[in-house]
Amino acid sequence: MRKLAKAVAVTSVVALALTGCGRDEPTEPGAEGEEAAEAFPADSLIGVSLPQKTSENWVLAEKLFNDGLSEAGFEADVQFANAGVSEQQNQIQSMVTKGAKVIVVGAIDGSQLGSQLEAAKDAGAVVLAYDRLVKETEACDYYVAYDNFKVGELQGQALLDGMAAKKPKGPYNIELFAGSPDDANAQVFFDGAMSVLQPKIDDGTVVVKSGQTAFNQVVTQGWKAENAQKRMDTLMTSSYTSAELDGVLSPNDTLARAVMLSVKDAGKPNPIVTGQDSEVESVKSIMAGEQYSTINKDTRALVADTIKMVQALQKGQNPPPGINDTKQYNNGVKVVPAQLLTPVIVTKANAKEAYANDPTLLAIVNAAG
Repeated sequence: MRKLAKAVAVTSVVALALTGCGRDEPTEPGAEGEEAAEAFPADSLIGVSLPQKTSENWVLAEKLFNDGLSEAGFEADVQFANAGVSEQQNQIQSMVTKGAKVIVVGAIDGSQLGSQLEAAKDAGAVVLAYDRLVKETEACDYYVAYDNFKVGELQGQALLDGMAAKKPKGPYNIELFAGSPDDANAQVFFDGAMSVLQPKIDDGTVVVKSGQTAFNQVVTQGWKAENAQKRMDTLMTSSYTSAELDGVLSPNDTLARAVMLSVKDAGKPNPIVTGQDSEVESVKSIMAGEQYSTINKDTRALVADTIKMVQALQKGQNPPPGINDTKQYNNGVKVVPAQLLTPVIVTKANAKEAYANDPTLLAIVNAAG
């Protein structure tokens, strides 16, 4: 399988969108100079259905969508589905009933929303998958996200680089963690990382002492820290009572911190640990020389580009400008046209540069000296 997302003023959101992420200039629909007719009123209801609050970035997205859509003149209906899939299904159905013209979906389980999204399409709404691809349905028009396979590649390479810097000669003992199996991105992150790590496993440079290398062996249900810590506790007892643990592939920052706590509780030296999301506590940990790396996927830019897409659709630009991938994101039924942003690997060495446009994280970096 191949490449299958801190509070600021809305003006900053728009500015980020305009600076972009190196995408090609889009081609406007229709004949040259021709303006498309508005597809729906400029003050229409826009529904945003977000998953559970499992990371700082989802919480930030809620505020950014509320502020950004309102500033753009839309009526915003932004909701979290903290009670699970059934709540998200009900929320989307409610948005359809209220007449939402666009429904933005950050799915808990992208394979369980088909009926609700089909109802949205039947009602004339445009469906945008946000950060996580919606699966097994024709009722998904566009996808806006960071390049998640690239995220995995960056994590896998960071793990190798970090271990080599700490211990120039292998072999290296590592363990693998993946995200929640109901999140479409989890497999993509893992596949990207394994595209880098598997050759090193095959040639013996890297050894997974537990033998757990398949995705379904290393998943973390619900992206919950306690589930990752419990599994790491078991691994430390079963495989590392005498052996050294050199590195851990962690798909995000929350799980990275849980893994490091488990290793610390076992009385072992801290291994090289990857992450993702640039959470405040993990950036502090990186600057303290604990967690090795994270991924910067600026939520401000992702929300800003999503709102730009909504504005383009409102003006009748369908497909909207910014679509830069029409081949890679097959949801099992169709290839969903995607707008991809570029993720950035962050270590202590490049943190100041990586967070130059993020006042909150830059302050943490500068405070660390």
